[in-house]
Amino acid sequence: MFSGALTLTDLNDFISPSQACIKPVEQVDKPPERRPGEASTAIHVDSGGAYYEVGSGSGKKLEAAQISLNDCLACSGCITSAESVLITLQSHTEVLSFLDKNASAPSGERKLPVISIAPQSLASIATAVTSRTGVPTTPRQVLRRVRIFCESVLGFAHVFDTTFARHVAHAEHLKEFEERRADAETPGRLPMLASACPGWICYAEKAHAEMLPFIATTKSPQQVMGTMVKNWLGKLPNEVYHVTVMPCYDKKLEASRTDFYNELYATRDVDCVLTTGELEVIMLEKDWDVSTAVAGELDEPPIRDWSHPATCGTLPELMTHPGSSSGSYLQSIIAHLMATSTTPLSLSAKMMRNSDHQEFVLRRDSDQVEVFKGATCYGFRNLQNVVRKIGRERGVRVGAGAAGRLAGRAATRRQGERGYDYIEVMACPGGCVNGGGQLKPSTRSADSQGDKEWTKLVEASYWSDDCSACEGNPDHLLRWVQGLGDKQIFRTSYRAVESDIVGLAVKW
Repeated sequence: MFSGALTLTDLNDFISPSQACIKPVEQVDKPPERRPGEASTAIHVDSGGAYYEVGSGSGKKLEAAQISLNDCLACSGCITSAESVLITLQSHTEVLSFLDKNASAPSGERKLPVISIAPQSLASIATAVTSRTGVPTTPRQVLRRVRIFCESVLGFAHVFDTTFARHVAHAEHLKEFEERRADAETPGRLPMLASACPGWICYAEKAHAEMLPFIATTKSPQQVMGTMVKNWLGKLPNEVYHVTVMPCYDKKLEASRTDFYNELYATRDVDCVLTTGELEVIMLEKDWDVSTAVAGELDEPPIRDWSHPATCGTLPELMTHPGSSSGSYLQSIIAHLMATSTTPLSLSAKMMRNSDHQEFVLRRDSDQVEVFKGATCYGFRNLQNVVRKIGRERGVRVGAGAAGRLAGRAATRRQGERGYDYIEVMACPGGCVNGGGQLKPSTRSADSQGDKEWTKLVEASYWSDDCSACEGNPDHLLRWVQGLGDKQIFRTSYRAVESDIVGLAVKW
């Protein structure tokens, strides 16, 4: 008899795409009806690999099937997106092509180009520059250098980082957590799972639909930034071209979700996503040396009055949120609970199986009763363990492996043990600083140890800027941004992706 543990699937951190795309290709043109007795056509493959439709003594070369990004998102042939999937409309060549066309367009037809850069991407570039030159370089210096490059060479009108968008996401996240905690008895409310990682979202939608009710509906900082940029700069949404630079390829898929498409103005919140590596490629193609210092790169940001945000035309720069380099979502909730508690609380932390899975508990000082339990969970191996744990604790049927046989079983947990209230989930081992789109070390080790050491350097770079003292009081700006639209402006939704069983996917 096999052990239950041996039947669990997908325990590796890398989940490869399906060997065959199962998305059926729709035929736009209606095929002509065959006359009675007419022979059917056949498909012929020549020596060069081209396909021909042959019938009645003639042949027609067939065009290659094109699968759109939305088709890819709607398909369940792959468990999650992989870096090897080519996304033609989300590339650095697409950005350069747009910028060239936009610069030569009539003034009335030009769009306002805006680029937003994730702090993890800035840390990755700073680490690469430090490693290459031996001169310590911080993310703030990189931001100033990249800003000058994007404005003077590429023609972007605005260059932001996404930390203020993360500040807005935190505020919305806290609001949603309090809503769920007040309704904790309703199934699917707690534990609340972080929603900023599109790799985790795609995985849950395709492999663990039972987890979707637990996932926070708050938008990620990238999509919050898209909402702000398209609504804040005094332009109509379709008059702004918004590019983001992210540490992860899956952010391209996130930006392409139909939830983030404005049908009224026929535009997306984020028009194109570049990885950190693709931004480096653009700088190399334009002969821009990011290791060269620029004037004012070490200056402190000016103190601004955010009480009239509509007239500022800018955002706070590199706001620090203590906690993790993957967004600090768990830490923001812990800080909120400690600040609003009527009794003193103490925090304890414990590493579980490895540094990518840590547990945090808040207890009342008076009687040591646990009032909150959270965790950080990075990498698919740890993620799947947590999914099964939630399934046991909440009586939810988990959709894969031996745990799938728990259907209908009552919720169980060890006596006296508190279940998780919140989990900060990220698909990449090491979190966002180790995203697949980040820069790699110039000399690769024969094993994974070199990558781990490199990730530690990027992590250290991420925290190297002391930005705890923000420019003025950004809460004025936060309240203004929250008033841009209805209360759902920073929320989204998820849906299960059902398996498409078609003949093309059957292997004999």
